[in-house]
Amino acid sequence: MEENLSTKSHYISWPTLALMSFVTVIGFDDLIYNFKNQGMGVITSWVLMLFLYVIPYSLMVGQLGSIFNKEGGGLSSWIRGTNGEFLGYFTAWTYWAASIPYVVDTANSVVVGIGWAITGSGKFQDTMSNEHFALLTLIVFVVFIAIQSRFKHTLELLSSIGGIAMFGMTILFVIMSISSLGLGGHIATQPMNLSSIIPKFNLKYLTTIGLLIYAVNGCELIAPFVTKMKKPSSEFPKSMWMLVIMTAFLTIFGSFSLGIFFNAHHLPEDLKMNGSYYAFQALGKQYHVGNLFMYLFAWTEVIYLAALLAVLLDAMTRMLISDTGTQFMPKFLRKTNKDGLPVNGYILTCLLSGFILLLGIFLPDMNDIFNWLLNLNGIISPGVTCWIFYAFMQVRKNSKKYPSSYVFIKNDKLAWLVGFWALAITAIATFFGVLPQDISFLSTTWWYELIINIIAIVVLIGLGAILPLITKHENKKL
Repeated sequence: MEENLSTKSHYISWPTLALMSFVTVIGFDDLIYNFKNQGMGVITSWVLMLFLYVIPYSLMVGQLGSIFNKEGGGLSSWIRGTNGEFLGYFTAWTYWAASIPYVVDTANSVVVGIGWAITGSGKFQDTMSNEHFALLTLIVFVVFIAIQSRFKHTLELLSSIGGIAMFGMTILFVIMSISSLGLGGHIATQPMNLSSIIPKFNLKYLTTIGLLIYAVNGCELIAPFVTKMKKPSSEFPKSMWMLVIMTAFLTIFGSFSLGIFFNAHHLPEDLKMNGSYYAFQALGKQYHVGNLFMYLFAWTEVIYLAALLAVLLDAMTRMLISDTGTQFMPKFLRKTNKDGLPVNGYILTCLLSGFILLLGIFLPDMNDIFNWLLNLNGIISPGVTCWIFYAFMQVRKNSKKYPSSYVFIKNDKLAWLVGFWALAITAIATFFGVLPQDISFLSTTWWYELIINIIAIVVLIGLGAILPLITKHENKKL
């Protein structure tokens, strides 16, 4: 009896798994970014995204995590298990490369957050040149790479606590925003009717789908935990439905709440960079507490993002170095110091991050740099997500070879078609995401952003194809 209780205590319950995945999927900034892109029409987009994309995506991840549980359930191991060593390496590389714009964007957000937390306004970045902004961002990189090895476990704890606190602030904003209407508040977006929540399905809309996918991806991070459930076949779908319900509440009511304080037809140009702070400022004003909510959010954001940045810089580099074979990764990148830290890997991370910053430094102002970096994530991140659906399709082509304790859709042909659907949507979003957003169509800046989008993609992904050639030459010498 004691043995059974001991074994049972190691199981993860389906509500716990749902909460774990919820923290990885959506945040307040994701609401702001997509509200700026689509206005109130984003409500319809969220509904479509949840039912046509998030549900099948998360359930496919569940089956892949169950199949490849001995390899840890990582994305590169799924591709390695279905398509061989080289594609496994290349997936690991692209997953790492996709993290570069993300960590640069995170470092930018830390700088912006510190400005708001100290001054209580956006004046800090308004008075800063592009060069100073880039330099501060680079300093943030170096500082956090230097400290992460000493305080790694503390930073992991801080990022977890900060993540939960961030969701708490988001839910607080939604509830208090809607409650304010009962206290005499007014809706800034007018008219607020059915037609206002229907998006315009045009070229601009297609360029924004990538950022929607970027907002909801991340389910693959919880894949290794599927096999730690007592009854994966029945409990995992419950977790994902709970995830969808929570995400639906947050995205639909969160976007509506933003429409209470911002006129969706005339949004501030710097909404993506400063919108979260404007929103909590407006909430504080509505409840007559000044900047209290804004300062709470700003410090929560800074602590969470700073800790997350340090953990990411370490984890993504270690994952790449350790998850690739010696036949693909040059010896100088696999080199570690006496503490086991891949120092040359850190240097490569800093160099590529500096390269990305350099591409954006010639944009007109800080707001353009912030928006461009964010939109670059909306290209590269969905592009990497394509690997997940490709792996699922390969598995369902030969399901007998890949037994699983959890199966998404019993019929292999139907399951393959659903995988193809998700792959096609993600690939289309990636392709159209290359076209610049937030600026005048075909303007000089539009063309410049298009060029640096292509350069960033070619360099980040192309370098992954060159490294095996360097390794091959290195091995020949040996």
